[in-house]
Amino acid sequence: MTSTATETGNAATYDPRKVLQHPQFRILAAGEKPSKDANIAAFYNPAHEIHLVEKPRPVPGPGQVLVHVRATGICGSDVHFWQHGRIGDSMVVTDECGSGHESAGEVVEVGEAVTQWKVGDRVAIEAGVPCSQPACDACRTGRYNACPDVVFFSTPPFHGTLTRWHLHPAQWLHRLPNEVSFEEGALCEPLAVALAGIERSGLRLGDPLLVCGAGPIGLISLLSARAAGAEPIVITDLFQSRLDFAKKLVPGVRTVLIQRGSTSKEQAEQIKAAAGVPLKVALECTGVESSVHTAVYSMKFGGKVFIIGVGKNEQVFPFMHLSANEIDVSFQYRYANQYPKAIRLVAGGLIDIKPLVTHRFPLEDAISAFHVAADPAQGAIKVQIQD
Repeated sequence: MTSTATETGNAATYDPRKVLQHPQFRILAAGEKPSKDANIAAFYNPAHEIHLVEKPRPVPGPGQVLVHVRATGICGSDVHFWQHGRIGDSMVVTDECGSGHESAGEVVEVGEAVTQWKVGDRVAIEAGVPCSQPACDACRTGRYNACPDVVFFSTPPFHGTLTRWHLHPAQWLHRLPNEVSFEEGALCEPLAVALAGIERSGLRLGDPLLVCGAGPIGLISLLSARAAGAEPIVITDLFQSRLDFAKKLVPGVRTVLIQRGSTSKEQAEQIKAAAGVPLKVALECTGVESSVHTAVYSMKFGGKVFIIGVGKNEQVFPFMHLSANEIDVSFQYRYANQYPKAIRLVAGGLIDIKPLVTHRFPLEDAISAFHVAADPAQGAIKVQIQD
């Protein structure tokens, strides 16, 4: 962390060293059972180890809420931080760091001046907490995902929400209606990613759409695009099992299995044949260079490739094909202003995300959950840890 990040605002409040240097913080040995009712969490470190830890139960201060986290999904970024220790040049694991940012839970304690929440309230946790200061252009204009002083729980160095008790600013919790489960509330985080992509891509009712990648974000984007009225929709993946899963979620979707030996242009021809009409928008959910190329070659003149996935730092794009066909390429960074919409869509039955959770583990078995999430052979779509 920079010195400014540790001295001011949310970054000072949630300084990870307060946990790491606390006398109650300890790393559990492999196979060791945590103490009953301990505040346990899953942490990774620069040595690419993942283990359970015990840490102090936080006490909410003014404007804060203590949440008993009841459900947390494992994101691909959690696995990436564990196995590779970094995402890009700005997100690097330099010490023990807590995982998890797809969470929902129950309010168990409120701090001074908190009036909107009471003990027992059910909430989804928005993991990215910006500075919210009027002098911050990003926060003032509503694009708070660009706030330079954001604390995004589970992005190093800040500890995540995959823990029993998590301390959170009251303003960055979202009420769950009775008909929305904790499991669905946790899934509202990846749903927020997909909804941001739908919104920024400009997808409209009746637009022919390509979704690249049938992982969790691709599948949630598929559900969101169907709710938005895209038709037809083609989805691609390297694994037939994921395409079969997509077909169960949205029976009308058209699937294309990506062949590892094929060129991007050859794959694009298959996609266009499956669509049967010129494709206007692509939601690229893998971040893989060859997949981006395939999306580009699949678009009609004037189409748009919207990249949700994250990939390697530098990539080559088919520049002249983009230019000669006036294909726009856009990107997104996390999301902003999507959680209330996500909860409304789930509560209203427009998007059914329940089938995405394929594996469930108790909090004490979080390490086993990570190994399942990291192994494609296990067939997991979304692994959740529940408490």
